Parts: sequence; structure tokens; C-alpha cells
Amino acid sequence: MKYLEISGGRPLFGEIQIQGSKNAALPILVSCILSEGTCRIENCPEIKDVEDTLQIMRELGCGVRRLGRTVYVDASCISRWEIRATEASRIRSSVLFLGALLGRTGKAVLPMPGGCAIGSRPVDLHQKALKQLGAVFLNQEQLQAECREIRGGRIRLPFPSVGATENCLLACVLAKGESRIENPAREPEIDELCSFLNCRGARISRRRDGSLRIQGVSRLEPGVWQIQADRIVAGTYLLAAACTGGSLCVHGCPEESLRAAAGVLRRMGAQVWNQEKRWAVAVKERLQGVPYVETRPYPDFPTDLQSPLMAAFSVASGRSRIRETIFENRFSTAWELRKMGAQIQVDGNLACIDGVRRLKGARLQAPDLRGGAALVLAGLQADGITRIERTEYIERGYEDICRDLGSVGARIRVVQDTGG
Repeated sequence: MKYLEISGGRPLFGEIQIQGSKNAALPILVSCILSEGTCRIENCPEIKDVEDTLQIMRELGCGVRRLGRTVYVDASCISRWEIRATEASRIRSSVLFLGALLGRTGKAVLPMPGGCAIGSRPVDLHQKALKQLGAVFLNQEQLQAECREIRGGRIRLPFPSVGATENCLLACVLAKGESRIENPAREPEIDELCSFLNCRGARISRRRDGSLRIQGVSRLEPGVWQIQADRIVAGTYLLAAACTGGSLCVHGCPEESLRAAAGVLRRMGAQVWNQEKRWAVAVKERLQGVPYVETRPYPDFPTDLQSPLMAAFSVASGRSRIRETIFENRFSTAWELRKMGAQIQVDGNLACIDGVRRLKGARLQAPDLRGGAALVLAGLQADGITRIERTEYIERGYEDICRDLGSVGARIRVVQDTGG
């Protein structure tokens, strides 16, 4: 077993180049199976979720080769449309293969997807949307669908689900006729997927009302794409610098991608500025609490930064409140932060945090991907030594959190526990 060991109490100073986006890379990789020939994906993050996705693609018959952060996918010889439970259970984004396989082969079989235990995350939105395109679901215990011919149609999502929007896009690009997705997600990763598909011959446009219009095409060509920087990793590191009283610049994220996070940091008393694709934060005094923050779909404050924000609020002066509106189990991080002396009360989907001067190092377990990152932030600002177990969660989304934070002054390392 391995764990992270953090010796806290040091501010972070310096610059970090942000890795490629997990949330952009996964649907873009899955979309490669929609065409024959080799796609080249650059700046693809070297994280567990990507490796699990690539393994599923190998199982389906794709040729996959990775050279550093460049991945080559040849989907010419797809031989299967069924994903095994052992592969799908490790990663939530396995559900994206549903739309892609229907678009490529007309069939798809996969078990209910796995991933972090942060809420129910039902797949009924995906099923209802794909049914409107002609898909027929044959089994209630797993995702088994067939479609002789996908036909374009009007799809109205009751909630702007990122995954459901991506699944619809993957199914619609090769459909017969025109499709329109109303109330789709507006996250930057959705527009990046659309841009990648368009460069391969798709005809997708976002209308003024936010809806997506897709004119089906008969085929897609292979393509080359460079993944944008990960805005959630960037936001995590900016919060890390802020709550340790440091100064940090992160490189690679467009201005619009971090506006909501920057707005909350400014309300906490941090100085935040950006120029082109560089964001910087500096803190000279103790952070201030924020009376109310609510997670909402993009462009509002992202649920993926809620746990790191809770860690920062734990040492901010005064009382802060966070309402979680996306995933009902995202407050599991609070129980671990309490072990460090954080004053957090949870009532349903509302967390009330009374900031303390200092947290204390403790032995912790990462509850999920973003919760694990939040515990790292807590350890960086705590007195003494913090030990974080179940690091595999953090590895799902952060290439090397020790490398990145260690380069700007954090005392953090991976320890291999041999049991001796």
C-alpha cells in the first residue's frame, strides 16, 4: 500500500504548467472509434482514467499506442461492441461508449459504469435521449442497446448533463438527418469535443440559445487534436496557493474557463489576475470566508472544485456555506477534514464551515478523486504530518500531484508501505 505524506505549513510560490484536461480527453478518445484510420491526440494526460479508457478501446479491437503525452488510436478494426464489467466498473466515462458504439456498429453492451461514489449519477438521461434517436434498450440490468439506423431528432435534456450531452453528440454525428440537442451542457469540454468532431468532417454548431445543431454525415475522417489544459487541476492549484498564503501562476487555461473560481477567490480576499492563458493568485493575509457559494453547471462554480474549496474555507476567517446541487454525496470529504480539526456541519446538500486558524495533521483516506485533492490542500496548510491513503483516487485525475506541488515548495511525497 502506498500513501501521500505531507509536512504542512509552507506557502507555495512559483509557476506550474497545467496538464491536459481529463474531462476533455475522455470523450475525445472515445470519439476516435467513430472513424477508421488513426487519430493523434496530443497533450493527453497520463492519468488512471485515460489509461482505463484506452484499455477498453484495446478490448474493442482498436490499435492504441502512447508516446509520452501523445496517443495514437487506430479504430479501423473494431471487432466488438461489448465492454466487460471488469473494465467498465473502474471508470464512469465508460458510459460514453454507449453513444459511440451505437454510432459506429449499431449495437452496444456495457454494464452500469463505475467511478467515484459521489452520488447516484443515473444513466436514465442517456437512455431517454438515445431512445429519441431510435435506440432500443433490451436489458434493464445492463446497458444493452441496438439501433438499425440512427435517425436525427430533437432531444430536450431535463438537466444539462455533461455525459448525456456527449453521448448524444457521439450518436448524432453519423445519424441520418438533422438533430438538435436542447438544454445541453455548456462546459468548455463539450465545445472542445464538437471542435474535434468538426475537424474530422462533422457538422455541429452551437446556436445563440445554447442548443446544439448536428447535421448527420456519412463518415468521419481521422484527426489530430491537442487537448486543452485542465481547468479543474488549475483551480485546485490556485486554491492550494491561496490557502497556504502563497503566490502561484498556472499556465494553459483560457480566461473564461476559470472565471467562476477566480470570482470566489477574490471574494475570499485573494488577488487574482490573468493574461492570455496564464492565471495567477497571491494572498498576503488570512483568507476570508464567503457567506454562500452554490455549485451549478458551467459557467457557474463547478462541483469538481467544491471539495478543494471546502478545504480552503476550513482555515478562512468567519463562516462559509456551500450548497451542492449536482452530486448528493460530494460532502463525504467533510468527515475527513473534521479529523484535522475543521469545523464543518452538513445538513443535506448544505455545508456550513466555521474557519479555524490551523488544521492539524492526521491520517486520512481519500473518499474520491476531488475529495482526495482537497485533503492534499488541507495537509499543505496543517501543522504536523498528514498521511493520505487510497491515493489511486487522486491518480485518476492528477498526473503527478507531488511533482507539481513539490516544484512550488510543498513538502509532499509518496511513501510505499511494505508492511514491515
